[in-house]
Amino acid sequence: MTFSTSVICGFLGGTIFSVEGGYRVLQHPRPDRVFERIADARWFLAVNWCDRCPSPAGILTHDGTLSFENQATQVVGETEFLPLEERSNVFRTGLTAKPGKPAIYTIRKFSDRHNHQIKIMPLEIDPRYGKIALVQALNLDPLPERSPF
Repeated sequence: MTFSTSVICGFLGGTIFSVEGGYRVLQHPRPDRVFERIADARWFLAVNWCDRCPSPAGILTHDGTLSFENQATQVVGETEFLPLEERSNVFRTGLTAKPGKPAIYTIRKFSDRHNHQIKIMPLEIDPRYGKIALVQALNLDPLPERSPF
């Protein structure tokens, strides 16, 4: 008698399930796409989560790199959204968050007195590389497109 183990789990609003040869993501635009590792399926859903955010959002790594940023981040600017000098503090703040509850960090800008808050959700997508943090601006909207005239 053979027993097979099947996996189905929710992750960032998506669903991952095991199939022969790997894992599929229910929300993937190509339903036949099979990821070899569950970490790859999780990474797809993390990027998808950022893409769906209307405000600036991205994936912050332990070394302060935004390994992915959504379109809204590109509009306001990566360093306007998440200044380089604040990134290590943002990441460390995220590590203190309780499971399932995001941490909040305030970016203080003294030059123009405009502060904004960042929601931080720590995740472990691939245990080989450690935690990452999903970061999203709570009150920093993309600038409206300006006419060149």
